[in-house]
Amino acid sequence: MADTHGIPVLEFADYHEGGLKRATFVQELGAALSQYGFVAITGHGVDASLIDAAFAAAAEVFALPLSAKHAHERPECARQRGYTPFGLERAKGENSHDLKEFWHVGRDLPADHPFRVAGLMAENAFPPEVPAFARTMRHLFAAQERFALGMLAAIARYLGVDPTRFLELVEDGNSVLRVIHYPDIDGPPPAGSIRAAAHEDINLLTVLPTATRPGLQILTREGEWLDVQAPPGAMICDTGDMMALLTGGRLPATTHRVINPEGAGDGGRMSMPFFLHPHPNALLAPLDGSAPGRLARDFLAERLRDNGVG
Repeated sequence: MADTHGIPVLEFADYHEGGLKRATFVQELGAALSQYGFVAITGHGVDASLIDAAFAAAAEVFALPLSAKHAHERPECARQRGYTPFGLERAKGENSHDLKEFWHVGRDLPADHPFRVAGLMAENAFPPEVPAFARTMRHLFAAQERFALGMLAAIARYLGVDPTRFLELVEDGNSVLRVIHYPDIDGPPPAGSIRAAAHEDINLLTVLPTATRPGLQILTREGEWLDVQAPPGAMICDTGDMMALLTGGRLPATTHRVINPEGAGDGGRMSMPFFLHPHPNALLAPLDGSAPGRLARDFLAERLRDNGVG
């Protein structure tokens, strides 16, 4: 197991190989997530050219006039699809908003799917001005989900749980690809605001390609902020509050943030985390049965309200 700035680095091919290499990968993955909440994975199978194309399409979209972007806001679904403007979202418990705008891409379900009919999952919204955006983000969503599902199965093995139990939780899940733009900072930022204030992720598992600029930090168990920089082409993964709930804190949600650049602006930053979510009707309860469960849709709705977007 290698190391980058204190974050363990694992090779996903070891898991696919099976046998002793798989067993070692599973144990090292569990140890990394237990100790750090974060791990970097190489050999994840998401093509670098797809990631590059996604960043290029995203840059075109965020350069559109505000009127074009605002046309695709979807407050009626708590902004889980479409565009969320700069200055709206804030971290739970924070008064200052984050310095970012973003676009949510979710699962494409047919109009007659029960989750669509019940209003539990919304339709995607894409800007027609950049046709490549919809096409590329759909491909990236699928690629990151495949990797995330493989990671989820490995986590289940570490916990001694049948992987199908976890995979059933996320079947037709309300996962989102969040395409984030942190604009260049021209002059002093608003008092108290940084690109992304300290927070924990809501979902089960996050998979994150390397961003276009540094700035990601995690809060270590010792209470120190640690800069995170993955090896070239690696995927950074972290467990969220839903996973912490399922595991009784054995796999915790780790506090992290994105800080502002020092000195002059850096030209802006983009990031594309994929948040693996259960399906809306999934019951989230500790695996050991020590507490009653909560519906995933209720858990998510509460956190989105805390963040100022629900």
